[in-house]
Parts: sequence; structure tokens; C-alpha cells
Amino acid sequence: MDKITATIVFESLASGVRLDIFRLLVKAGEEGLVVGEIGRALGIPPTNLSFHLKALTQARLLVVEQQGRFQRYRANLALMRELIAYLTEECCSGHPEQCFDQDSESGCCDTQTPLS
Repeated sequence: MDKITATIVFESLASGVRLDIFRLLVKAGEEGLVVGEIGRALGIPPTNLSFHLKALTQARLLVVEQQGRFQRYRANLALMRELIAYLTEECCSGHPEQCFDQDSESGCCDTQTPLS
């Protein structure tokens, strides 16, 4: 990952609504959610939701798949892991494994990451 991509990702997540959407889709995992499910779960009107989903998709944080009349959204977990790696690659003089303890609050991908 490069600095420009990381900046785009962070700018996209700077909205509280977008952060809520992304976290919800991370929680949903590979199954993802269709637009109506996202809207109901977060109480976001369809027009507002569409705007935020478009921004997250353009930032590559979400992957969308057409399923009949529905669009299913999934968090781009590979990009999330890439961002975490980018943020921690210089941690502890290039040894990020030394920076995080075994009791990390994140269970993401069975790795020790600083998410919480």
C-alpha cells in the first residue's frame, strides 16, 4: 500500500456513518449484507445510505456484487489487512510482532493486530 491509497481510505472512513457501515460489514464477514439490511441495521434512509456506500466503494473499502435485483456489499478485508500492515510495518524498528501482545483485543484473521 502507498501513502495516497492509505490517505484515500482514511478520508473515506472519516465519516461516522461510513465507519459504522464498514464495521457492520466487517462483522457480517464474507456473507456481507444487502442494502436494505444495512439501512435497517443502522437506521439510515436509502438516499443517504446510497451516497455513503458509493463513497466507500470508490475508496475500495467495499466490494459490491449484483444478485438479481439486490446489491450485496462486503467489506474488502484484504484492503483492511493491507492498511494495518502499512500502518505497522515500521513498528518497533521493523518488527511489528514485538509491538502487540498475545492478548490483543482483535480477533481479526487470527493475527495480532492493533484493532480495537
